[in-house]
Amino acid sequence: MASVTLRKLKASDLKYFSKWWRDKELIRLTSGNLKKLSDLEARRYFMSMLENEKSWQYMIQSGRKTVGHITLAARKAGWYETQIVIGEKKYWGRGIGSIAIKKLLALAGKNKISKIYLEVRPDNLRAVNTYKDCGFVAKKNKKYLNNKNLPKVLVMAWQKGRK
Repeated sequence: MASVTLRKLKASDLKYFSKWWRDKELIRLTSGNLKKLSDLEARRYFMSMLENEKSWQYMIQSGRKTVGHITLAARKAGWYETQIVIGEKKYWGRGIGSIAIKKLLALAGKNKISKIYLEVRPDNLRAVNTYKDCGFVAKKNKKYLNNKNLPKVLVMAWQKGRK
């Protein structure tokens, strides 16, 4: 397998998000909102990510190929939320997500960040198992009563030093 690296998000990465945010299979695994996304909406959302100074945004590279995105965003009380997507489906199941998460956790550790959590669809077993492999443990189920596309998530928190 090619080496996995993280690189900072840049404006030219919009093309990847425009593709991934319209992929129905990816959307079903993440937000579940299958409403068609306009180019303007995609650009606005992407620019808000690019300009957010309270989050770290990285593209995941496998060799020279951009295959996904990972973020670490500041939340309340010193907590950070991480999210990851391997947008290029032919790279699924290759361990790239695990490597990217571990690299992000190492960066977080260097910056004295240890309170990290994520939310995942409970039925996305591939993702849940990847997160467990990276040291995350299930904490609780959380309901989003106003979100018919994603009514329930599993909240997992990182336990530093656990694998």
